[in-house]
Amino acid sequence: MADYDLHELPNGIRVLHKQVLHTKIAHCGFLLDIGSRDEDLHQLGLAHFWEHMAFKGTEKRRSFHILNRLETVGGELNAYTTKEKICFYASLLSTHFERAFELLTDLTFHSVFPEREIEKERGVILEEMAMYHDAPEDAIIDDFDAVIFGNHALGHNILGTRQSVSGFQQQDFRQFLTDNIRTDRLVFSSVSNLPFTEVKRLAEKYLAPLPVRLGPRPRTPFSSYQRVEQLERKPITQAHCLIGGPAYAIEDPRRIPFFMLTNILGGPGMNSRLNLGVREKYGLVYTIDATYSPYTDTGLFGIYFGTEKKQVKRTLALVQKELKILREKPLGSLQLHTAKEQLMGQLAMSEESNSGLMQLLGKSTLDIGRVEPLTEIFDRIRAITASELSELANDVLREDNLSVLQYMPE
Repeated sequence: MADYDLHELPNGIRVLHKQVLHTKIAHCGFLLDIGSRDEDLHQLGLAHFWEHMAFKGTEKRRSFHILNRLETVGGELNAYTTKEKICFYASLLSTHFERAFELLTDLTFHSVFPEREIEKERGVILEEMAMYHDAPEDAIIDDFDAVIFGNHALGHNILGTRQSVSGFQQQDFRQFLTDNIRTDRLVFSSVSNLPFTEVKRLAEKYLAPLPVRLGPRPRTPFSSYQRVEQLERKPITQAHCLIGGPAYAIEDPRRIPFFMLTNILGGPGMNSRLNLGVREKYGLVYTIDATYSPYTDTGLFGIYFGTEKKQVKRTLALVQKELKILREKPLGSLQLHTAKEQLMGQLAMSEESNSGLMQLLGKSTLDIGRVEPLTEIFDRIRAITASELSELANDVLREDNLSVLQYMPE
């Protein structure tokens, strides 16, 4: 990654900017180190509900004015919630950058959560839940979190439950923000053709007046994993399966090597071992992939596939075969070199997305306090050895360490 600019305001808010001269589009947003894992049991789904409600009214705008503010100049406004982050972001012509900056500040810090809008949005979120439940390939991912993390906060569904969402009132949102917003745990990130002096000027104008909000906001680390095998009968036509377990945290030095191992096994490339060994060779699946999601204190590794009910056992056996090969047979020098080149190419291409780059700047700053340059990441990838990958495979990919969740047709 090329250089970027960083400025910290007196209230602790950090402003990051990457100038890209050849673009006319500005991408910007707030990333907050708040997610579903920061909810108490009576708050399940509240972080995600807040993300929705931020668009429903501020101290000076109604919902219609918020939605129209960027749309009328061809811009886009959006948000998302994860286990550990909430992001409000926008993309538009850089000539309208201040419009986006001011609006994002307004909805992030000055939402008023109108009671009437809460009632309407409650129905929207309940419909969102129903949509996910009707899509087993999505629902199994959420249910697998509960299989791995159990009653820990990471195991709770980001959307919450029908019961919890049905009970939230205005005061619940206000209290959640009071309990969780910390000005030193949020960033404003942007990528555009504008000079940093302009971004900094707007930050002083809109963000510097915000009050300082510091103090601890502890998270309970995950520590008690037990392997589980779970089968659920569903009114579906295809069987769905997830295999996986805990993995490495964001700041663990094994994160990048394990990410590479996951990429070899079931990354986006059509030449992944799972794709070649299950789909291409036997035609048993349409989709099969492996994913790795690192968190601040742990991580989650998973392999997903969907297949005919009668082919589940065979597919599981083929997956275990590929895992065994990774555990017992170190990569050859050519295989290792190819895997490194493939991963470095994928990472470089991912930075071609300026919207993705804007979010990466913010996430990395919140997670590790800095942005890792691609050159540094590439050096770490080039240093990975075959024996190192074998050690990781034997640590995480052991059959007796991986839980299994199956959705089977009734």
